Parts: sequence; C-alpha cells; structure tokens
Amino acid sequence: MAQEANGIGAIWDDIRAFGAGFKTTFKRAIRKPVTVQYPEQRLPMARRFRGLHKLLRYPDGLEKCIGCSLCAAACPAKAIRVVAAENTETERYSPGERYAKIYEINMIRCIFCGYCEEACPTGAIVLGQQYEIADYHRDDFIYTKERLLVPFPGKAKDDRPRYQRGLTDQGRAAEPQTTGAL
Repeated sequence: MAQEANGIGAIWDDIRAFGAGFKTTFKRAIRKPVTVQYPEQRLPMARRFRGLHKLLRYPDGLEKCIGCSLCAAACPAKAIRVVAAENTETERYSPGERYAKIYEINMIRCIFCGYCEEACPTGAIVLGQQYEIADYHRDDFIYTKERLLVPFPGKAKDDRPRYQRGLTDQGRAAEPQTTGAL
C-alpha cells in the first residue's frame, strides 16, 4: 500500500508541474509581445554603449588625430595600427606637426574596451553608437582612416582642407588672441 501511495503522489506532482507550466504559458500568451522588427525598428542604445570607432575633425575640417600612436599602445588586443607623417605648409591635415598617414583598426581583433578613447590626448578617436559591423570578407573588417574619419560637411569628399599656418579661412593673417587675466 505504501508503494501505491508514492506512485499516486508522484503522479500528482507531475500534474502540478504541468499546471504550473501551462499557467506560465497562458500568462505570457496574453501579454503584448516584446519582439522588435529589427531593420525597421531599433531599440535605443545605452548612453555609454561602445560601438564602432570614429575619427573626429575640428570644426575647421582639420583632423584631430596627431599620429601620436597612444591609442595603439593602449589597445590590449593590438588591433590599431598608426603610421605618422609630418605636416607641411602645403599639405596640412592636422593642427600639429604630425598627422596619421595610415590609421587602421582590425575590427575582428577589437574588443571594444574603450582604452583607445581614454588614451587619446586630443579626443580624436571615439566609440560611437553604431553596432552593425557584419561583412562577408575578412579584409573588409580592417577599417582604414578613410572609413573611420567623420566627413567634413563643408567640403566635397576628395577635397581635404589644406590650410597654411597663421592664415584664416579668408586667407588673411590671423590676429593674435589675447585673453584676460591669467
């Protein structure tokens, strides 16, 4: 008789488990679905989300990157390659003495840690909100400077800003700026 009581108790336990499962299923079935139709609808990303990298420019169109390679040194995955070159009076890409002639990020190696953003003294590299990086070939995951650089809205794509030191946009000498009390 004791064995029959254990068998009946086990059956009742199974029935209760099925009932709890059906209760959860029916409770979820009457709720509004949380599915987002991805390509048409997008969820907002968190403010501190670290997505694809961007190389920024100054408002006058010059690149912020000065080719110091601190971002490459700070990268734990060694995903960044920077080759610096000297600015000349005729070819000026950044306000400093040097600029990044080659700037590449291997997105397959990148772990999106943000150390490159922290190490940059000029704030040239930032991690944006874009997260779509799918591609078909491994070579396409090496982002070059042209792909990372934010376009300058005032110029055509191939027309890089070229300024001479000490001249304003209108071509006349810049007046020395004086500040108040130091």
